[in-house]
Formats: sequence, C-alpha cells, structure tokens
Amino acid sequence: MCGIVAYIGPREAYPIILKGLKRLEYRGYDSAGVALLNHGLKIYKKKGKVADLEESLIGKDLQANAGIGHTRWATHGEPNDRNAHPHSSASGKLAMIHNGIIENYAQLKVELTKKGYQFKSDTDTEVLLNFIEDIQKNNGCELEEALRIALKRVVGAYVIVLLDREHPDTIIAARKGSPLVIGIGKGEHFLASDASPIIEYTKEVVYVNDYELAIIKRDELILKNLGNEKITPYIQKLDLELTAIEKGGYDFFMLKEIFEQPDTIFDCLRGRLDVTKGTITMAGVQNNIEQLKNANRIIIIACGTSWHAGLVAEYVIEELCRIPVEVEYASEFRYRNPVIQKGDVILAISQSGETADTIVAIERAKEQGAFIFGVVNVVGSSIARISNAGAYTHAGPEIGVASTKAFTAQLVVLTMIALKLAMEKKTIDQDRYTHLINELHNVPEKVREVLQAHQYIQELAEKYKNAKDALYLGRGYNFPVALEGALKLKEISYIHAEGYPAAEMKHGPIALVDESLPVVFVATRDSYHEKIVSNIQEIKARKGKVIAVISEGDEIIPKLANDVIVVPEADELIAPMIGTIPLQLLACYIGIAKGYDVDKPRNLAKSVTVE
Repeated sequence: MCGIVAYIGPREAYPIILKGLKRLEYRGYDSAGVALLNHGLKIYKKKGKVADLEESLIGKDLQANAGIGHTRWATHGEPNDRNAHPHSSASGKLAMIHNGIIENYAQLKVELTKKGYQFKSDTDTEVLLNFIEDIQKNNGCELEEALRIALKRVVGAYVIVLLDREHPDTIIAARKGSPLVIGIGKGEHFLASDASPIIEYTKEVVYVNDYELAIIKRDELILKNLGNEKITPYIQKLDLELTAIEKGGYDFFMLKEIFEQPDTIFDCLRGRLDVTKGTITMAGVQNNIEQLKNANRIIIIACGTSWHAGLVAEYVIEELCRIPVEVEYASEFRYRNPVIQKGDVILAISQSGETADTIVAIERAKEQGAFIFGVVNVVGSSIARISNAGAYTHAGPEIGVASTKAFTAQLVVLTMIALKLAMEKKTIDQDRYTHLINELHNVPEKVREVLQAHQYIQELAEKYKNAKDALYLGRGYNFPVALEGALKLKEISYIHAEGYPAAEMKHGPIALVDESLPVVFVATRDSYHEKIVSNIQEIKARKGKVIAVISEGDEIIPKLANDVIVVPEADELIAPMIGTIPLQLLACYIGIAKGYDVDKPRNLAKSVTVE
C-alpha cells in the first residue's frame, strides 16, 4: 500500500528520506511528500512519482536532522497535491504520515466539524491527525498520550508517524495491521514500511507489533503498548544486501526478477533438498509433522498470484498426500462464516506476509482452533509471526509490483511440503518420490534454459502488443498457470485477458474467438495432452491466433499453432514452475513494447495492507 520512511539523527534527513521513498515507491506512486523539522516544520508534497517531488524541491530549504516521508497509493481522496501526505494539523504544530485506512473517519470528521475544524483534504489521515490534536488540546496531555487515547477510538488499520514542532528531538509512531520496521544506528534511528530503505545504514532492526507505540529519539527507542506499559524491543539482524534492491543493469526490476529465478529457486531448494540422500529438510514441517499429516483437511488462503500458487498446491497435495484441500480467496473467507474445526490446517500464502485480508482470515481461523502454517517471503512479517509454523520462500526482495520470482518460489516450497508429507503418510512410493525430487533439483537449470529464449519471446510481444483481449487456457496443473499468465498480462500491459480451464471454453468463452483474438495455451506434455490438442483445433477452426507453450519434442502442436514457445520437458507436477516463465516474459515485454513502466502498473501497489 503506501510507503513510509523517517529519520532522526545527526545526518541531513532529506537525502535519506528521498532515497528511501524511491526504494519504497513500488508500494505506491500516486503522490509523495516530506515533512522536515528544524527551527520550524516544513511540508512539501506533490502529485505524481517521487521524481516529481524531487524536481519540485530544487532550491527549497531542506536542511533538517529529523523528517518523515510518504509515497501514496490513494484510498480516501483522489491523487492530487492536497491529498498527498504528510498532512498538517489545524494548528500547524503536527505533521503526520499514515499507511492504512481509518474506517470510522466519517464519524470522527462529523465530531470535529461540529467543533469548528475545517479540512484541507479528502483523506481519513487528516481527520485522524486533527482528532489527535483535539484530544491533546482538550486534555492538556503530551502527544504520546493523545495518540494513545485516539487509537482506542480508531477502527481500521494503520501505521502512523508523527512530528511535533514543539518537540523536534522526537518522532512518535504507532502500528496496527500495516508493517513498520525501525533501524537502529549509532545515535540515529530509521523508520520504514520495509527494510529496503534501512539496509544501507544499519543491519539492526526492530519490527513493531500491532498495538505498539514507538517513541524515537536520536539515541533512544522506547516501545509501549496502548496501556502505557513499556516493552523491551527485540532487535533482529537483517539478512539482506543492498544489491538485492538495485536493478543490477536491467531497465526494470520486473525483468531483473524474472531473470533471477534460476538463482531464487536454487536458494529456495538449498539446504532443504538433498538429492544424494533423497531427503527434504524443512523444520517447520518436521516439528509439526503430526499436526500436518493428520490434518482433516487443508484450507489454503491467499490473494492474487499467491492464490494461483495455492491452486497448484491443491492439485499437488491431493495427488501426493490424499488430504482434502480447499483454496479460498482471503478477501471472501474473512467475511464468511466458514466451518473451521480442530484438526484443520490453514495454509496461508503471501509474498509480503502483510496482506490484510489474509492476516484477518488466519487470525479468525486460529481463534476457532485451526493450525496455521504460513508460506511467506518476508522474514519477520505479520503472517510469519501469527502462524503456528511455516516456511520462508527465500526469494529475496521483490520490488516489481507484479509478482514473478515469488510465485515460482511459492510453488517450490509448496511442492516440497507436499512431498515431505506424502513420505510421512506413505501415500507415495519411493520411486515416484525419488523421481520428483530429482525433477525439483533440475528446475533451476530448466528455467535458465527457458530464459535463453527471451529474444524470441520479445519478438512475439511486438507481434501481439496491439491485441485488445486474450484468452489463456490450460488443463490440470497448467490451469492455474493459465490464470497466472492472464493476470500478468492484465497487470502489466492493460490488455483484457481471462484464464480458463481449456475444457470450459465451450461453455462460453469460445464465443469471443475470431481472427483477432490471441489464445495462449499452456500445453506442456502431460496426461491431458491429447485433450489440449483437441482444444487447440477447436480454436483454429474459428480462426483464433494460437500461441502455445509446449514441451521439447512435441511434434503435433507446432503444426497447429501460429506461434510456439518451447520449454524443457518436466513431470506434470513440476511443469508449472517452468511453464510460467515464458508467460511472465511475454507480459513484461508487451508492457515494455507499449511504453509502460512495468514496475509500477497503474492503480496497483505491491502489498495490499488494507482492504
């Protein structure tokens, strides 16, 4: 969602904040702003990207040793200068940035309006800021106490960071439902939505928990709960390098992250999969093996790309482990009244570990007695902390808004979990198990081979970049891959695309087929191959343009398709990890060919931390 960054210490705050905002821009890029505190409170903000803000500040007085910055993904109020953060209070004494949504802001606004407050923006953030100031004024209390009182009335999610003109040596922050990390330096502190703006300066961080307040000075960090009780900060070491969040010679982070996948998949397997010994080592699984293997059922909860990974996992787990699996959209699951029983395992999948709908869904399932197993990428994230157990994907920072390397890493982790459970349950024989772990071991090299065809896929992108619509079709394990391919095309190129099980096209979608419609078939060789060939013939009979992702050695589909992308052959359980790569490249290259910033697709943010 929105990105926040703050600094207090001996250095100039503005360059640190600006660099941090650029690193957090993937979280929101509708507008950006900074507030700087030094002999007064100066606020600068601008509609557009961080670069627009930077240009507008040339020649301005930017000297300060404390400041806050924000890059916005609009929720309340359209993107413009006046709705950009930071916001100032009615007196001009306070400045605040906010990530989240205050659900009862309208009620608070009515109360404040009756007291004579006027508002300069359409945001819930300005309402909350003036509510805090009103409490401070009426109660004669310090800002920290006013914030504590205000947050007991607030309904919603937030990270709030405040500056007070009268206390230039202090930054105050609070968190519920949105991420906040504090970096600890020598006589200085850094605050951010994630670790990317911090790693250049320190490796020591504190992850703030829900319902905690942080009072930050140059050389002091105090954590308290809403009951005003002090909490001992838990300092962690960052396992992150600066090169991981830089483009490394690529024009776009998305391209870099697509091409990183041989390495990220290898990292995901490393230390877990040992082909020579025939073992899979996953502490989160092994330490909870009875709970997992004896599950009555597994309910997978996720959103977006992670939901597609969950669909693949449903096929794999049911095939190998013979445990019933359901896959739920977290945004729907959280508002239903689902039947949850002891013995159910909730498998929560999220790249960021901060997806708001998924967090609420698993919290409620946990209250009903379910065992929560998290699969996330970000160490120390909310889902990782809420879960009873879990596994990290180790894909490294993913800056491009459209998920790529996180998706394949999720598939790898989920497949390893299924294989380990299957061996424990004895629902798979040794030969099949050995074959599949060898197939997994070979995935990085096969992905590397697919990436070598990038120039050919770029040529296909030029050929199809002017399409208005597209269909993506697949069967079995390749159906979720078709869904994911369609999502990538929509996200990056703004071409309307739909994914379907190939057999379902005759139940409606085939009506769309004409000579201008590209139809992408994920048609690697599997037990459905003859069926998918028949589906391709049906499209060709109606003059559709067929693009097919096929396995090496396929001699049938190249005679039917307009264009083919050949990938190395793999077992059908493993094939989704390989077959998704050309679809990522195709979407990315089409977006680039159309002149779009594929790292920052319109209306999207990387981590959906509010509803």
